[in-house]
Order: sequence, then structure tokens, then C-alpha cells
Amino acid sequence: HDLDSSEEAPPATQNFIIPKKEIHTVPDMGKWKRSQAYADYIGFILTLNEGVKGKKLTFEYRVSEEAENLVATVVPTHLAAAVPEVAVYLKESVGNSTRIDYGTGHEAAFAAFLCCLCKIGVLRVDDQIAITVFLLFATFPFPVMRKLQKTYRMEPAGSQGVWGLDDFQFLPFIWGSSQLIDHPYLEPRHFVDEKAVNENHKDYMFLECILFITEMKTGPFAEHSNQLWNISAVPSWSKVNQGLIRMYKAECLEKFPVIQHFKFGSLLPIHPVTSG
Repeated sequence: HDLDSSEEAPPATQNFIIPKKEIHTVPDMGKWKRSQAYADYIGFILTLNEGVKGKKLTFEYRVSEEAENLVATVVPTHLAAAVPEVAVYLKESVGNSTRIDYGTGHEAAFAAFLCCLCKIGVLRVDDQIAITVFLLFATFPFPVMRKLQKTYRMEPAGSQGVWGLDDFQFLPFIWGSSQLIDHPYLEPRHFVDEKAVNENHKDYMFLECILFITEMKTGPFAEHSNQLWNISAVPSWSKVNQGLIRMYKAECLEKFPVIQHFKFGSLLPIHPVTSG
């Protein structure tokens, strides 16, 4: 499943709607798995996974205004009607204002926000998307959430404890492992090596994530991040990447506590996937 939204930007007559929750009980999860939204969301994640393969982060890793300006100015006037629908996903992605928690559901909302921008033709899914994703993900959710976690020690939403991959995020591990596929010398075993991480984290999302974990958690890596420790024994980055995609589907996209918060509209609809 591939999104080539540059050709299929929706007609200006499309009726945009404010997205709402549709997954109220565990049996509703079947509707999600069969939905157009699920097909489009996972298709988008996998397209980006291909787009970043073997690429370094091509910019300095710091929070910049570019992400905000990009979002503020991206939607052309003839698509102004889409703004309220698309904006819901951006709002959902910044976490819960009453309970200070943050987790993979919020991260999914941000990915859904980017997916919607592709569906209305504002972002193009081509090589540029890799740079856009690095820019947007690396300038908005990651540093902002890390700052919040450092400052407030935010509680992770639905933490798996030491058995989860990471309390707060998952996608940068998927895309980050894709970045490292066929790297001339960095292998999965190197991400538990402090020197390798310190020397390469600015170029690779995966190592940036590891650096952050080691800054936030104390004690032996094998104890506080058992899943990642196990992954460091996998022989190749492509195997790591495939395994993480399977794990993301099972641990995030197929878990009711995460998906009950996901919202559906005209761009990411709950109706069953239509072939074509």
C-alpha cells in the first residue's frame, strides 16, 4: 500500500469533518484493523521507512522555528476547509493537558497529522519526505517531549515498564534502524557502546534515542532497557527494522489502550479499506 498523494489530492469539494473517537470497546479493534485509516497510516509509516533508508540526518539536530512556520504556512487557501480536521491530530499529539502523560498514542497522532498533510497534497511522498520527517519529527516531538520529560519527569502513558521498547516513543527506533541499514561499520551491537553513540548520535535517530535513555535512566542498560539490550544482539539493521515494524503493530497499533484515543475523520476514515 503506497500513498502517492501528489497525484490524488482530494477535490476541493471534499467534505472535511472534525475527527472523533470510534473505538470504544475492545471488539471495536476489528473495525480499526479493517479501516482505511489503518491501511493509510501503516502505509505512510512504511513509505517513510523506505524514504529514510541509509540516509543520515541532514541538518543540525536542534529545535528550530521551521517546523512551526511550515505547519502555519503549508495549507493553501483552497484547502482552508481541511485545517480544522488536520489540526485535531496536531493538538492530540502534544499529550494530555490534564494528566501529564505522553506516549506512543500521541506519537501516532503526530504521524497521522503528517499523513493527513500528505493526503491533502501539502507534503509530497518522495525523497523530500525523508528530510521533512527528520526536520519535523526531530524539531518538534522529540526535543519538546524530551524537555518535558526531563523537566517534569512526565509519566509515560501505558508504560510497559522495563519490558517495553521505550516509555515514550517508537517510530524513531523504526525509522532510525532503517537509516542504519547497510552502514559501513555501525552494527546493532554498537548502540550499547557509549563511544559509538557519542560519536554518531547527531547523524542517526536511533542513537539519539539511546543517548536520551542513558541520560534519563541509571543502572545497567540490560536492566533498564531489556528489550533494546536483546535487540543489540540481532545481526543486521534490516532484521532489527523488520522486527520493530512487527513489534510496533503488535504493541501499539493492536493495543486497545493506545487506539481507543485515535480519532477518525474524512482523511483517515473508519470505513473498511476500499481496494483500488
